[in-house]
Amino acid sequence: MSSPRLEKITTDNVLAACAIAVRPDQEGLVAPVARSLAEAYVQPDVAWPRLIVDGDRPVGFLMAFFNVPWREDDPTDVRSGLWRLNIAANQQGRGYGRFAVESLAEEVRRRGSTRLITTWVPGEHGPERFYRRLGFRLTGELSGEQVVGELDL
Repeated sequence: MSSPRLEKITTDNVLAACAIAVRPDQEGLVAPVARSLAEAYVQPDVAWPRLIVDGDRPVGFLMAFFNVPWREDDPTDVRSGLWRLNIAANQQGRGYGRFAVESLAEEVRRRGSTRLITTWVPGEHGPERFYRRLGFRLTGELSGEQVVGELDL
């Protein structure tokens, strides 16, 4: 890993972003990048999609949200978090996921929040160990069928 960075999704890199694919055993655990970009397109005030690039190589994709009401029954519960993280199958285990989460944590702090949340599908091939190693703790909540993790910043 040289010096990875986050880039906005543009007409110049959208196809490279859509070509990012996780390992086959992870496909049911995270939506494909194309679906994430479609969701970002219809929710431009919520979604913050970024391509993870190292040198000139796309190595992953993340999508975040900032200061969004989390629960309909409690409008004061406003959160920022990691919505999607896709690291290319052949780039996993090289620190790009950690870089992405740490970069997002900096952005969340810059925007005035003190915690970062994410959700994941529990299971054998799921990312729980990865998130727990980064300091996320389980909140005891579910978002649909996904568990919610929180990282204090």
